Amino acid sequence: MAGQTEQVLNGVLEDIEHGRLGPGDLLEEAALTERHGVSRTPVREALIQLETQGLIRRLPRKGAVVFKPTLEEFLAILEVHARLEGQAAGLAARRMNAAQAAELEAVVAACEAHARDKGDGDPFGYYRLNLKFHETVALGAGNPYLVEMIKTHARKLLAYYRARYSYPGSIPASAREHREIATLIFDRRRQEAEAAMIRHVQFDQVTVMDLLAALG
Repeated sequence: MAGQTEQVLNGVLEDIEHGRLGPGDLLEEAALTERHGVSRTPVREALIQLETQGLIRRLPRKGAVVFKPTLEEFLAILEVHARLEGQAAGLAARRMNAAQAAELEAVVAACEAHARDKGDGDPFGYYRLNLKFHETVALGAGNPYLVEMIKTHARKLLAYYRARYSYPGSIPASAREHREIATLIFDRRRQEAEAAMIRHVQFDQVTVMDLLAALG
């Protein structure tokens, strides 16, 4: 049963990360049961875990829906998430090993190549590279508990980061910021790496309102 619950849970998380499930989308127990070939019990257990993590909400007479923040909730989550990402960058500047540094360099180079060759084109492709960049930095921090906290908060905002790359100029700007952060990490400049990552992750309130409006 535990394995089936994990299967459903991971399936929903993957759908959120890949954009197949967006904020406010309905999660139907019957559809999840059929898709994963399990009974309703592991589906309900998975939904309980997702609700505990704040990734779904149960609405009266509607069922479970993917978390859709208000403006106030978005800004509050972003404030915490930016600090966690910043902490990861700062720790990575102290702890990242040579193999992880090589992987980070490869990811940053891929982001730069995407920005150079495609400009504002293929925002979803760049979004995937951006996920890899942040994952690589987080793993370089050498703290698995911090990584899990970052993942939990990031999943609440992924749809909005994904939408952000549809705005003109956002992809080249992001790639430049990735290079800046990576350079600071490689140079072991902890405080500067942390501050640069916080700036990179943050949205101003006007942008947040635009993204909330764009996603309904």
